[in-house]
Amino acid sequence: MIKTVNRLLLGLVGLILVVVGGAVLAAGLGASVPSWWPFDGPDDVLLSKADRYRWRDEGWWWPAVIAVLAVLVVLTLWWLLAQLRRGRLAEVLVDSGDGEGALLRGRALEGVLADEANRLDGVSDAKVALTGRRTAPRARVRMMMEPHVSPGLALRGLSEGALNHARTSAGLEELPAEVRLKAVKHRARRVS
Repeated sequence: MIKTVNRLLLGLVGLILVVVGGAVLAAGLGASVPSWWPFDGPDDVLLSKADRYRWRDEGWWWPAVIAVLAVLVVLTLWWLLAQLRRGRLAEVLVDSGDGEGALLRGRALEGVLADEANRLDGVSDAKVALTGRRTAPRARVRMMMEPHVSPGLALRGLSEGALNHARTSAGLEELPAEVRLKAVKHRARRVS
């Protein structure tokens, strides 16, 4: 979702900057601009002295300006923090037992977990993503279930099989997981 928000936000800001910049450039070069455009010639200014002082005596003006700027700052900070947050864990720190640690690629562990989950009875597709910190990873698992399988059995097979194997092989004390089960779409059977 963050990629979609990024693209929409950057596209909108870019479009606004191109339109405003093109209109100012066109007016500065002497091209005709709409009558409502505040800048209409190479010797004109964007805001006249009268425009700058028009709202100064209104009681609502400065609180409105400060509120709009505060909202813009909060939205910009939210967007910046969303950029810094990683969606997936790049590596997992494995305790090798000799006081040193080894790094295991997060994608490799995700692939092994997904392969083992796909081998469970009744699972048609499994996707795994690791999140959290490299010393305390968390797994997000999404499994597509066939209609004949019991969700409880599939969940038990995942926790006792794939998640347990990943936890012990990586030397982790725990590997919490969020599992989402979804049924595969299938046609209804006719009874005659």
